[in-house]
Amino acid sequence: MQNDDLPTEVLIAVQRVFEQHSSLAAGASSNAIDALNSLFPNESSLAYTEAVQARLLERQREIQKEIDLLREQLKRNQDSDRMQLIQEMISELLGQMSRIREKATESEAVVRSITKDIQVLDLAKKNLILNTERKYREISQTLAAVKQLASTFTSYMSVPRVLQTWKQIQELQTKLRSVIDKDFDTFYLQDSSKGMKPAVIADACLVVDVLGEDFRSLLVERYVALELKEYRRIFRTSDEAGQLDNISRRFSWFRRLLQTHELEQGRVFPSEWKVGWHLLAKFTEITRDDITTLLSTAGKSLTVKTLLDNLQIAAEFESSMAKKWATPYQDMLSATVQSNSRPPKPLTHAFDPHMSVFVDAQDRALSDMLAPHRKNKGLKSTPRHSLETLDAEDGDESNSSPIVVLPSSTELFYFYAQSLEQCAKLSRGSPLFELCNVHKKWLRIYAEDVLRAGLKQRLPPIVAPRKSIDSARFDIAELKQASMVINTADYCQTTASELEDKIRSHIDEEFKEKVSLQEERDLFVSAISAAIVVQLRELESACEPAFSSMSRSVWSNLNHVSGPSAYTAELVRTAEQIVEALKPTVEQKKYLRNFLDKACSLIIAKFTNSLVKSRPLKEIGAEQLLIDLQTVKAYLSKMPGDSLITPSYTRSLSKSTSRLESLLKVIVTPVDPPEGFILNYTLLIGDASFSNFQKILDLKGTPKGEQNHLLDSFVTITSTKDELQGTSFLSSLDMDPPSVTQLGGTLTSPAIVSATESIFSGLVSPPISGPPTGSTEVSRNDQRREVFSDFKRFVSFGLRRDSSQIPP
Repeated sequence: MQNDDLPTEVLIAVQRVFEQHSSLAAGASSNAIDALNSLFPNESSLAYTEAVQARLLERQREIQKEIDLLREQLKRNQDSDRMQLIQEMISELLGQMSRIREKATESEAVVRSITKDIQVLDLAKKNLILNTERKYREISQTLAAVKQLASTFTSYMSVPRVLQTWKQIQELQTKLRSVIDKDFDTFYLQDSSKGMKPAVIADACLVVDVLGEDFRSLLVERYVALELKEYRRIFRTSDEAGQLDNISRRFSWFRRLLQTHELEQGRVFPSEWKVGWHLLAKFTEITRDDITTLLSTAGKSLTVKTLLDNLQIAAEFESSMAKKWATPYQDMLSATVQSNSRPPKPLTHAFDPHMSVFVDAQDRALSDMLAPHRKNKGLKSTPRHSLETLDAEDGDESNSSPIVVLPSSTELFYFYAQSLEQCAKLSRGSPLFELCNVHKKWLRIYAEDVLRAGLKQRLPPIVAPRKSIDSARFDIAELKQASMVINTADYCQTTASELEDKIRSHIDEEFKEKVSLQEERDLFVSAISAAIVVQLRELESACEPAFSSMSRSVWSNLNHVSGPSAYTAELVRTAEQIVEALKPTVEQKKYLRNFLDKACSLIIAKFTNSLVKSRPLKEIGAEQLLIDLQTVKAYLSKMPGDSLITPSYTRSLSKSTSRLESLLKVIVTPVDPPEGFILNYTLLIGDASFSNFQKILDLKGTPKGEQNHLLDSFVTITSTKDELQGTSFLSSLDMDPPSVTQLGGTLTSPAIVSATESIFSGLVSPPISGPPTGSTEVSRNDQRREVFSDFKRFVSFGLRRDSSQIPP
C-alpha cells in the first residue's frame, strides 16, 4: 500500500510515533551518561543496582505494551470498512457545503428585496418633505401609507438600513407635529396677520389622526383651556358673579360658548373628536370645584332652599346637556378620559356632602307631622287624631264608608313618596341612602309610638272586676281600635316592602345591598300580634263571668242532667257578639283566621281550667259537662263561618275536644267494679301513668280511702299491659290552673307562652300572605302593585274600604 492511499489522519498518527521513537533514540545516545549519573549519583548508590534494574525492566514492559497497542490501532485503521466510512463522511461534508452555498444565494435575494423596499421608503420620505407646505390632506394619505408600510419592518430592526429609515420616519413625524402645533395655535388665537383658513385646519385634523391619539388629546385640551379661560376670570369664587345666587349665570354663559363653538371654530373638528364633550367635561370640573368651595364656605348659613334651588338648577343643566346629545351626562364625562382612569363626577356630586341639610329637614318635617299622633303628645287634653273616628263608627254607617286604616299612615307614606321622588331627582348616592335611614327611623317610631302605644293607652286595669253580668262585658271601641291597628300595620308592612323596592330602583349600585326595611316590617308584624292579643284579652274578659259560673258550680250535688247549663248559653252569646263585631273590621282575612284559631284554643283552655277548678265532678256532673262541652264544640265548629273555616282549625278543635271528652267519659264510669273502671281508663286515656290516674280520681271526687285500693289495682293491672304509654295528654293537665288575672297578664305580651297551653303559638309571626290591604284578591303571578306610581290613588288607597268579601 502506497502512502497516498492512506488517510491523512493515519499518516499523521504514524508520523507522531516515528517522531517519538526518533526522539527517544536520540535522547538515549546523547544523554546516556546523564541518565547513568541520574540513576547512580554516587558510589553508595551502586548497592541498589538490582532495584534500578527492576525499575528499568518494568519501564521496558510498559513501553512494549504501548508499542503493541499502537500496532493494533494501526492495524484497525488500515481496515477497508473503516476507510469506506471515512469516505462517506467526507461526501456528506461536501453536500453540506453545497447547501450552504444555496442558502447564501437565497439570502442575497432577500437583501436585494429589502433594499428595494427601503428605496421606496426613501422616495416616500422625500415626497413628504416636499409636500409639507400645508398640503395636509395629501400628507395624511402619504403618512398613513408610510406608517403602514413601516410597520411590516418592525421585525428587521437589527438591519442597520431599516433602523436608520425608521428613525428618519420618527423625525419626520416630530417635524409634522411641530408644524401642525403652530398652525393650530394660530387658528385658536385668530391671528389675522397669518390668516389660517379653517379648511387648512380641517385637513390638518386628518394628519393629527394619523399621528396618534396623544397628539390629538393635547390639541383638544389646549383649545378647551383657551375657550374657558374667560370663564375662570369672570366667575371667580371671590367675585360677585361667582357666588351661589348667580349659579344660573354660569350655565347661561356656557350655553352661549357652546353655541359659538358649534357655529365657528368647532366646525373644523371631526365629529368623532367630541370636542363639545371635552368642553362640557372641563366646564363641569371647574364649576363643580367652585360649587364645592362655595358650599363649604357657606357652612351653617346654608339653607335648605338655597341648597335645593341650586341643586335643581345644576340637575336641569345636566338634563339639558344629556338631551342635547342624546347621551347620559355621566357617559359624556367618561368618554373624555382614558379607559383606565376614574370617571369624573357630575355637577350634582358637589352637593352630596351637604345634602344632610335636606335630610335633616325631612327628619324635622316627619317629627312635626307625627307629633300629634305619638304617645307623649296631648293624651290628657285632646283625643288622638289617629283614633278620633273610632267612636263615631258605632252609629249609622250606611251613609259613609268607615276608615279601615289610620289616616296618619297614608300621610306618612305620601310624604315618603314625595321626599323620595325629590331626592332621587337630585342625588342617587349617599344622600338618598341617608334619607332611607330617616324613613326607617320614622317607620320604627310609627310602629312603636303610634300603633303599639295606641293599644296600650286604652287598656283597662286587668284586675278590675265586672260590675254585673248584664252590663257590657267587652269594649267595642277597644276591639275596633285593635282592628284598626291590624289593618294599618298590615298596610304599613306591605307598603314598606314596596318602598324598599322603590328605593333600590333609584339608588346607586353601591348602596343597593344596604337598603333593607325588613326590621321595620317585623315591627309592624309585631304590632299586628299585639293587636290580636288585645282582642283575645277582650274575649277572655268578656267570657270570664260564664267560666266563673262554671267553676263555681257544685257538680257533686246534681242528681240528673237537664240539657246544656245556663253558662254555656251566656258563653256562646258573648263569644258570638265579639266575633261578629270583629269580622267586618279586620280587612285581611288571614288575621281573622289567626284570631279565630287562638280564640278557639283560648275557650277550650278556659273551659278545661274551669272544669279542674270545679272538682269534684262525680259521675252526673261529668255527664252534664259532656253535654256542655258538646254545646260549646257545636258553636266553635261554626264560629269562623264558611268563608273563614280551615281544615287545620277543624282538626285542632276536634283534637282538643276529643281529649276533654275522653277525660269526662272516664269520670262518668263508675269505680265499681274497679277492674272495669281501670280498663275504661286504659282504653280512653291510653297510658299507665300513676299520677295521671290519680288526677282522674281527684277530679271524680273519689274518697281517699277508696283511692288507695284503686291505685293498687291500677298498678297491678297496668303492669301486665306493655302496650300502654308512660304519658298522655293528662300529663300536661294543671290541677292548680292560674287565676283569671294571671292568664290575662300573659295575653298582654305575645312573646309569653304558657308551658302547658300553647294557645298563642305562632302569634308573634302571623303569615304575610294574601292580597294587599284594600284590594281584591289577585293572582299570584300578577305584578306587585306600585303604590308610589300615582299619588292620588295612593292616598285614597288607605282611606277606602272594599265592600266585597275576600274569599279565603
